[in-house]
Amino acid sequence: MNRVVGALRALATLVRAGVVRPMRPDRLLGVVDAFLRWGVTVAFGFATGAARHPDRPAIVDDAGTLTYAEVDERTTRLAHGLHDLGVRAGSKVAVLCRNHRGFVETVTACVKLGAHTVLLNTGLSPAQVATVLREQDVTVVVADTEFRALLANAPRKVRRVMAWVDGATKSRTLDQLIADSPATPLPGRPPRGRMIVLTSGTTGAPKGARRPEPASLTPAAALLSRIPLRAGDRFSVPVPLFHTWGLAAFQIGLVLGATFVLRRKFDPEQTVADARRHRCDALFVVPVMLHRVLDVDGRPDLPDLRVVASSGSALPPPVARRCLRDLGPVLYNLYGSTEVSWVSIARPDELRRRPDTAGLPPHGTRLAILDEHGDAVPVGVTGRIFVANDMLFDGYTNGSGKEVRDGLMATGDVGYRDDDGLLFVAGRDDEMIVSGGENVYPREVEDLLAGLPGVREAAVVGVPDEEFGHRLAAYVVCDEPGALDEDAVREHVRDNLARFSVPRDVVFVDSLPRNATGKVLKRELR
Repeated sequence: MNRVVGALRALATLVRAGVVRPMRPDRLLGVVDAFLRWGVTVAFGFATGAARHPDRPAIVDDAGTLTYAEVDERTTRLAHGLHDLGVRAGSKVAVLCRNHRGFVETVTACVKLGAHTVLLNTGLSPAQVATVLREQDVTVVVADTEFRALLANAPRKVRRVMAWVDGATKSRTLDQLIADSPATPLPGRPPRGRMIVLTSGTTGAPKGARRPEPASLTPAAALLSRIPLRAGDRFSVPVPLFHTWGLAAFQIGLVLGATFVLRRKFDPEQTVADARRHRCDALFVVPVMLHRVLDVDGRPDLPDLRVVASSGSALPPPVARRCLRDLGPVLYNLYGSTEVSWVSIARPDELRRRPDTAGLPPHGTRLAILDEHGDAVPVGVTGRIFVANDMLFDGYTNGSGKEVRDGLMATGDVGYRDDDGLLFVAGRDDEMIVSGGENVYPREVEDLLAGLPGVREAAVVGVPDEEFGHRLAAYVVCDEPGALDEDAVREHVRDNLARFSVPRDVVFVDSLPRNATGKVLKRELR
């Protein structure tokens, strides 16, 4: 009964978003054919778009515009080209690209072959890239020429194809493969390929996480139940596509037949200009990007923007308040991870009341806050966050996984829920600092410091202390150098939090170290 209710609820959401609607018989036949050939995959998304709206722009990037019909044909040609290089069903193709058509087309072509794609973080070192290519037994790596140096230690057997080319190159290119390969139909229903996403590696070496392909449109309906995206929307996606959040924007956009506005490098002024020029309906960002976008022209004028979707790291309450003030009720904050996909989504009205909330679980998602014994904790009590949904990952490629209790997977975070059911994330369960016998979570102190006038951003870590075991150290970035001193920072914390939350060390820095997806690398601060 619950499954029937869930299916009907998902269908109603898809109808409301315009995904399911009447269409001409010839277009309906095209959609059915696409489903029979590719299942619910990204290849199905472009094939469906080619049948329903062939001339609609699918990708707008630094090289120009491609329609849905053009991407569908180009990815068929590319699949033939990759096949000639030895890529078969079950092979692995690594992608080391910024946001542009080459990334999208490679991922889609691999699906058409039944090959797996390994999404490489552009911030990895040459040694890390070589390790991933070796451990994943990659057949072909598709890379932008600017990352050629990262392939210096790559295994010799890995064949290379250059995607985005800066200047001249003697290497084989993606465009050459597409131009030299036929557009003849590929065999339908290949084995299901997987996307392997690397964890962010903020606390250690990145691991490959096997992302599941959705079996239906139910996962899309879950997100659409909390974020009011619509069919045909125009998406600005500056967040890296190799990141789980960028990948989610890509996948949900294909369900909606969206136009993707992509740029190889994030520039806040360019992002605002693109949103104005292309009248973007939605902007997908990580919090540090949103902060910089809000600084453009003092208050960017984006009248067409209905949705600003933020995820990837903690959203500082001051940034949430400023976005709601400057852009209106458009902010949606998604809390999730590579391993569990989504947990909860905060809507504008919830963020206006409580800018520090992670919101409520979308339809079809179960959430529990458990103690160390696996028992549910009372409202307001902090515990470990567990979740269940249709897109939990299938484990790491090294064979390890996440703890699961009663079908619920551990997120690795701790938090609590209030009387209205809203979720609040206190921080990572391995970041808790025990100072003088008291438990302190850095997130609470960081949020407080981020709201101190003159502070742009802050990070708090625990450092060894002979007397207290550990003490708090705050790393603070000011809007203007010298605007604050250590005592002012400590006094602000002392006035608002318990005494054991006051940082003993206050260090002023020009910037916080971050990875390519905007997360603070706390190990470098330590």
